[in-house]
Amino acid sequence: MGIALTRAAQWTTASSGTGKLEITPLNESLLKEILDFVENFSSRHPQEANLEFKEPLKWKTTLDPCNFKMEYEVSGQTVRSVEASSDGQPLLHLSSSTICVLTFSQLTKIVRIANDKKLKELRTCLEENRDPVAKILGPSFATVEGEDTSVLRFLEKVNSNEDKEHDVRIKLLILLKQLDTQLLSSLLKQISQEIRLSPDTVKNDVTLLKSFCGNGEQRVLISVQYTSDYEYLNGCRTPPWRQVHGEICYLVIHTCDTDPLYVTCSTAGVFLNGGIKQEGDENAYERKSDIYKDLVTLLKHHSPHFAEHINKQDFRVQKEPPSTQKIEHVEPVGAEEQGQTQRSYEHQEKNVHEKARQQPAQNKPGSKKKLEPSSKWKNLGLGSPYQEEDDRKASRSSILESSLQGIGKKKAELSSSSLHGHQSSQKIKTPGGGPSSEDQSESSSEDEEDEEQPERRPESHADLPSEYWHIQKLVKYLKGGNQTATVIALCSMRDFNLAQETCQLAIRDVGGLEVLINLLDTEEIKCKIGSLKILKEISCNSQIRRAIADLQGLQTMVKILDSPDKELKCLAAETIGNVAKFRRARRTVRQHGGIKRLVELLDCVPDSATLTQEQEKDVEVARCGALALWSCSRSTWNKGAIRKAGGIPLLGRLLKSPHENMLIPVVGTLQECASEKTYRIAIQTEGMIEDLVKNLNSENRELQMHCASAIFKCAEDRKTRDLVRRYEGLRPLVALLQETENKQLLAAATGAIWKCSISMENVEKFQEYKALETLVALLTEQPEEVLVNVVGALGECAQNPPNRAVIRKCGGIQPLVNLLTGTNQPLLVNVTRAVGACAMEPENMAVIDRLDGVRLLWSLLKNPNPDVQASAAWAICPCIENAKDAGEMVRSFVGGLELIVHLLRSTSKDVLAGVCAAIAEIAKDEENLAVITDHGVVALLARLTDMEDNLLRRYLAEAIAHCCAWGANRVSFGEAGAVAPLVRYLRSDNASVHRATAQALFQLSKDPDNCITMHENGVVKGRKRDSK
Repeated sequence: MGIALTRAAQWTTASSGTGKLEITPLNESLLKEILDFVENFSSRHPQEANLEFKEPLKWKTTLDPCNFKMEYEVSGQTVRSVEASSDGQPLLHLSSSTICVLTFSQLTKIVRIANDKKLKELRTCLEENRDPVAKILGPSFATVEGEDTSVLRFLEKVNSNEDKEHDVRIKLLILLKQLDTQLLSSLLKQISQEIRLSPDTVKNDVTLLKSFCGNGEQRVLISVQYTSDYEYLNGCRTPPWRQVHGEICYLVIHTCDTDPLYVTCSTAGVFLNGGIKQEGDENAYERKSDIYKDLVTLLKHHSPHFAEHINKQDFRVQKEPPSTQKIEHVEPVGAEEQGQTQRSYEHQEKNVHEKARQQPAQNKPGSKKKLEPSSKWKNLGLGSPYQEEDDRKASRSSILESSLQGIGKKKAELSSSSLHGHQSSQKIKTPGGGPSSEDQSESSSEDEEDEEQPERRPESHADLPSEYWHIQKLVKYLKGGNQTATVIALCSMRDFNLAQETCQLAIRDVGGLEVLINLLDTEEIKCKIGSLKILKEISCNSQIRRAIADLQGLQTMVKILDSPDKELKCLAAETIGNVAKFRRARRTVRQHGGIKRLVELLDCVPDSATLTQEQEKDVEVARCGALALWSCSRSTWNKGAIRKAGGIPLLGRLLKSPHENMLIPVVGTLQECASEKTYRIAIQTEGMIEDLVKNLNSENRELQMHCASAIFKCAEDRKTRDLVRRYEGLRPLVALLQETENKQLLAAATGAIWKCSISMENVEKFQEYKALETLVALLTEQPEEVLVNVVGALGECAQNPPNRAVIRKCGGIQPLVNLLTGTNQPLLVNVTRAVGACAMEPENMAVIDRLDGVRLLWSLLKNPNPDVQASAAWAICPCIENAKDAGEMVRSFVGGLELIVHLLRSTSKDVLAGVCAAIAEIAKDEENLAVITDHGVVALLARLTDMEDNLLRRYLAEAIAHCCAWGANRVSFGEAGAVAPLVRYLRSDNASVHRATAQALFQLSKDPDNCITMHENGVVKGRKRDSK
């Protein structure tokens, strides 16, 4: 039932709140089959019907208390069943329209009581319990992606428990699995019979309907319009995030006898939506009608006029104009439905634009007139978005026409100029030619967005605002005007809202970027300042950033940093900071000496009590330099360049500034550079930790976030952790845990607490500040970047015995165990460590066992990540040590012993050490030792005895010592050559290795041949040295 609901049922995609089951034939069929299952469950399976659920199913009911008669106690608006659970709770409880049910027998009774409302009750129940199987059988049976092994896991547990209830529970599980299979089979049969629409089919239907539109008396429709005139390469006109739902396009159809119909065309059929008039109406995507097989069927159902006249029409379609055939390659919608990423969509858009820009010269108005069927093609905006100016004017208002008269004559010339500039810019190579070793040495902290292609928007000129054309006119004056005209044009251009994408792209499209960058090479300060002010504003756009880099604008800006004019230096540095958001730009800045120049800008005195006007300018220059360095510091090479240029002491001085707008870029740069060990040492030795702690108390959340992030990275070092405690930085970090809405700040604060808690002295402080209780509360409903840090902090705190009880009492064990089912690798490493630490407490271990935590830990040994495997192996050790019946528990995991023995073939020393420690615990049980012996544990352990790692040697020796207790294992170890290497362990300087080795040699010495081998290898001499 869980799989069918999750993967096959059709849910609404509401932008807020939980989704609802759509009213579709598919869902109706699914609900009826589930209803039949529930209705007859008590009579067919009476024993399973009385089994109590792990958690009650809760939902808002429409049933009235008066509907409940016998077997129920009714008191006002409250209803309680006479039957009660094992802990005294009623099996059914109704209060304030909320009903809670604990058995299938009560569900069956509710269905009978609901009578004609039973389908509605079932729908509500499933909507509010999206994974009912998890509540019925427990969280370990939650529906998961990929292979579902819950049945096997449960069988393993049942094999070790002869309780009758377990037999009933497994029968119920099998029944639910059978229901799932039945539902999926039924739904698959229905889906296979449906006809799937394609973009080509929809386009042909729309073209057909357009031929029936007009103004005469015989018209069937008034108009059919797409909400977007941009078409992707796959033929769809919907945004990529809607294409994954199978949606092809949105239409607005004006009929002769109804209100406008807003239609969604999808691969599953066509239906009315909530009124999508243009892209971006997120709340309008939901379906508002039944699904029809095609547009004609939908219109027949909703427009009597269309239904009456459509059969009288002659189905002859005029020839399609060339503009609608511009996309030759059409991909199926399925490409997007199978998880194609946003980057691929952007790449498609880019190809479409480039293709459209390079249309052959024969696409002229004269050649179009031969094939033009009617004027309505233009009115609907279905022509090429790159038509000549005459075609665009037909769809614009008369006011816009009059205001832009004269530009039309120049449009073809400007477009040609812009295209030529664009093509030539593509030929500009970055210094150094092809990719160098530096290209592959960028910082791992760089965002993925650095590698994405710039987003391309559809350039439908019919819908562009007047600002677009006004800006292009101003660029014309920039190109051909004198100095005065240039300054006036720059000032006029700044009057527009340059933060608006339309204005930014207007400058680019007409070749304005080339002009603005060329102005930076003039001798006129006013022109340079005006140009930089505009470039600073528009360089927030990723497309503009890349265009500036292509046009070698960064090189010119780096030179301006040497200018004596402080305003010019500020503007150049800020613009460099905006442009250097991607890898190539950062490399260009470094290769042209930009890093050294930017570091020189930091040399000012910002912490004076009073500043002169000139000092204030110096402070502003330093702030802009720090902003640029912040962007550049994402590169590993640039971090080294900043350090060599003497940036660390200057950043340390600026860190004492009282100005927040200065501190944010300075701390941002430091926390970016703190990923390098040399910077962490410098931050510690230069006394910056005190300033970072001081700024944790700031009221500026962004500043707090960067300070916490810097501490997070630096606190790997013990001395840094001690300094944070000494400067009383732990309390403000704990206080930041209350900022649950600001996820970035929360991630930084929890990360700093995690690293600081590595020191036990800090853990004691966190106990004093009640940090553990707050951390446990953050284990649910948080993003993974926060959870990794929270769990890491709990794992460190749990190394202190009193904290293990605190975690249990605060209810932290269950959410920790639940996180073992995740897929995030760093999170799994931390959560296994935390669960293992908690398992050192016997009471905690009882809870972990009850929640099936040991089985989940064991399953993580199959994880392909060696870090997860090692962490899981170490966590299993205390679980075995503190379990009540450890031997039986381990044997209950089918294939578990074979799996852990197989891991002795791993190439990771951490995995091998953890597995050896686990085997040492497992071998304490005689039956388990016999099983792992049969799996070849002796030979595998003997093969590892030549390892040099002390941690591995210690636990390997312990494992060998315990494995000698079975049969002829000690003889086998001797024959496998394990004795001689063990003797050499006595030369180690590690006392733990000596202790474990002595135990192993003691067990092995019970075989005479092993004694001879020990003596031959100098064991007596080694032991004498060890005793000294």
